[in-house]
Amino acid sequence: MTWLVVGGAGYIGSHVVRRLRAEGRHLVVLDDLSTGVRERVPADVPLVVSGLDRAVVTDTLRRYRITGVVNLAARKSAPESVALPLWYYEQNVEGMRSLLQAMVDVGVTRMLLSSSAAVYGSPPCTRVTEQTPTAPINPYGETKLMCEWMLRACGAAHDVSWIALRYFNIVGTADPVCSDTGGESLFPRVFQRLTTGRPAVVTGVDFPTRDGTGVRDYVHVADVADAHAAAVARLESDRCADVYNVGTGSGYSVLEVLAAVREVTGLPVEVEVVPSRPGDPPEVVAAVDKIGTEMSWWARNGLHDMVASTWQAWRPSALTPTRAVRRRRAPGPGRRQRVR
Repeated sequence: MTWLVVGGAGYIGSHVVRRLRAEGRHLVVLDDLSTGVRERVPADVPLVVSGLDRAVVTDTLRRYRITGVVNLAARKSAPESVALPLWYYEQNVEGMRSLLQAMVDVGVTRMLLSSSAAVYGSPPCTRVTEQTPTAPINPYGETKLMCEWMLRACGAAHDVSWIALRYFNIVGTADPVCSDTGGESLFPRVFQRLTTGRPAVVTGVDFPTRDGTGVRDYVHVADVADAHAAAVARLESDRCADVYNVGTGSGYSVLEVLAAVREVTGLPVEVEVVPSRPGDPPEVVAAVDKIGTEMSWWARNGLHDMVASTWQAWRPSALTPTRAVRRRRAPGPGRRQRVR
């Protein structure tokens, strides 16, 4: 079998490509390189530089005799999607429709979709299962849910076997070449500020959590790549039509993350506390029993592994843990606090 990995030059996609190649699978990558990096694609994997143009995708599916598609191509910034909603619908939803149409035209009947926990919005519960109501709160989450809907309908109408993986907060790296350069998630934002001598921003310290800061389910990108490998194996052997959460099943608070950053780097970590954002849930953690039971996948990396691998990719050679220590003050809006 040969799999087309759409978005395979991106942060998550490149880790998925390396994981699938390590298992000996034949792959082709299609990526427009708008955010992807050519050097992330292994030399022995063909790279087609293109967006989701139906004619190009159709030709690629036929030329390489593709038997399954892993679709990781999507714009993924929630704030950007609020500012540019029509562009997000065009890129994510229309791109998905074009890809599915090409698959139907050629007769490719397997798809693994990169979805997101953003489809849940601000869930009313701490532990989020696949049955938790979907109620996205921004256009990005809406587009991911619409892609799931299209895939479900296409599966029923055209006998496409499919799996959608709803990622939670992906961090870390298994290879510095594949590291996250987008700066959207907490870890890159913290290291960007740390390496330029600025305090880490904490949004709210008054949540009803163990230390007052928001708790999220962070999962190592290497574990996410393993989840893709498990899903691809399932699609190769069984008829599928299902969604799965991908997380650790545990949550870490913002202050716990910053404490791990201090431990890993040996640097003092200053904190600037700002008011919490309206609608931010105090705690969101994935229920991962379903993917564990049905695909024997469980995350293996803990918080220290996630922080350490991110730091390996980010640390500047000239930075040393000798910054002046500021006097500690009680946390509050606009105040800075050292985390130990």
